[in-house]
Amino acid sequence: QVQLVESGGGLVQAGGSLRLSCAASGLAFSSYRMGWFRQAPGKEREFVATITQSGGATDYSDSVKGRFTISRDNAKATVYLQMNSLKSEDTAVYYCAVRRYYTGSGYSPAEYDCWGQGTQVTVSS
Repeated sequence: QVQLVESGGGLVQAGGSLRLSCAASGLAFSSYRMGWFRQAPGKEREFVATITQSGGATDYSDSVKGRFTISRDNAKATVYLQMNSLKSEDTAVYYCAVRRYYTGSGYSPAEYDCWGQGTQVTVSS
């Protein structure tokens, strides 16, 4: 049974930083691309970042590029999201997911499954 557990969310002031973690179990972690998404109240889930199996390639949404960094440690079966220069518009529940389908660019939630429970990030202005 695949399980993803996010942690590291919290309340931070604008301009601050947080590091999210997502620990995976029940799958061959190093075989899968991983992604981070977020969902704000009343909005659809949106793509944040993705990383290849080895960690050698990453991609980001325009809204976080240059501020967020996705990384992974395959030995620990964990993917991370370092978030710097946080803005109030970054407030959302953040989810990690396993990319199972390669029908597009990796920006759509439909290309992922095995979602974690999410971790709340709140940025105060």
